Amino acid sequence: MKSYLLIASLLLVQLSFAQEASDSTMPKIWSLQDCITYALENNITVKEAALNIDIAEVDYSKSKSSRLPNVFGNASQILSNGNTIDPITSEYITDQIHSGNVGISSSVVLFQGYQISNQIQQNKLLLERSVLQEEVERNCIVLNLLETYLQALYSKESIAIAENNLAASEKEVLRAKARLDAETIALSDYTEAQSQAATNKYNVIAARNTYQQYIIELKQLLELPPMEVLEIETIDENVDLTNLNLNKSELYFNAISFLPEIKATNLNIAASRKQLDIAKGGYLPTLALTGSLGSGYSSFNNNTLSDQFNVNFNQRLGLSLSVPIFNRNQTRATVQTAAINIDKAQIQKQSAEKEVYKKIETAYQNALSAQEQLMAAQASQQAAEQSYKLAQTKYELGDLSTTDLVISQNTYTNARQNYLQAKYLNILYYQLLQFYQGNDIQL
Repeated sequence: MKSYLLIASLLLVQLSFAQEASDSTMPKIWSLQDCITYALENNITVKEAALNIDIAEVDYSKSKSSRLPNVFGNASQILSNGNTIDPITSEYITDQIHSGNVGISSSVVLFQGYQISNQIQQNKLLLERSVLQEEVERNCIVLNLLETYLQALYSKESIAIAENNLAASEKEVLRAKARLDAETIALSDYTEAQSQAATNKYNVIAARNTYQQYIIELKQLLELPPMEVLEIETIDENVDLTNLNLNKSELYFNAISFLPEIKATNLNIAASRKQLDIAKGGYLPTLALTGSLGSGYSSFNNNTLSDQFNVNFNQRLGLSLSVPIFNRNQTRATVQTAAINIDKAQIQKQSAEKEVYKKIETAYQNALSAQEQLMAAQASQQAAEQSYKLAQTKYELGDLSTTDLVISQNTYTNARQNYLQAKYLNILYYQLLQFYQGNDIQL
């Protein structure tokens, strides 16, 4: 009895380990939300946009530091021979001397035509624009994932349709062979059944290949390694996608109020205006405060090195004023270019708003059309299914030719594909409208 219990315990432990090993090797099932979350953290396009933010932050910090004074240290060692002037005493001598100087100097800009403050404000605007550009890239990744994910689901269901057709056509080949042996059909009917089975097998292979192509696209968006197994999750088919009581004008004005690409164009206009202010600052004078500390020594002087540094210690403080008079019209050209760039930025904003309107109008019209197509495709599929079932019954009774059965099957297959396409198009355009309302994309 004890031996039986021991064997049973060992078997249970072995089964437990086998189950754990099986669970650990099962591929993860990715939902659309899983894909979006992972891609936003790992996609290289999003990472590149984040690096652009870091660069903009550095530029902003650099421009703020322009208000600070600079400090430079300097030192020199000189050997002079022959007729020369002592750099310390300024005496004319003909001996060989060694001399040296050390010092520190600094300058700070007090006024530069408001260019520094305008540059700081412009770089702040460019930093905010970089943040919005990252959001634009994130939205692009989300929309690309939505479209690719739905295309992959469509292809996956197409595989099931193709496999069902292949299974049905293989059964029809067996029936046709039996009827051929019974001499109730001609050889041409049997070969036509074989041809249809071969065509359906080809369709299965093509459907599987199409599905794998979309899986590859998904893996690239997710930045998954090539050997990673990716399985996607089917969606809830009971989701209500008929709530399209939307006003296109309200949808458009709502979209341009929060879409980052529109906000980015506004910041681009503001940054261009700041660039014009910076350019105009070139007409104004520049005032700077300068100062220095220094000392030196000379071998011509009999004092000790420390005494010379102490005696020769000097301090300087001064103001430097630079007034632009004529610089070959360089400032004028810079101002004109900056003014033109403002006009370009405003045109870019109009173009962006126009593109958003086009996308919303297209998504809205396609959503309405997809709903109508879905209802029509559903009715067509039901009718084709009944017709195909009737054709199969007639074929089994010998009242229908193989050619007519093949035609009926192809009609049913096309109806199923049309329904499948309408279903996923309906989902796609509904989700796009949700996005333009500012709602999260969820399947």
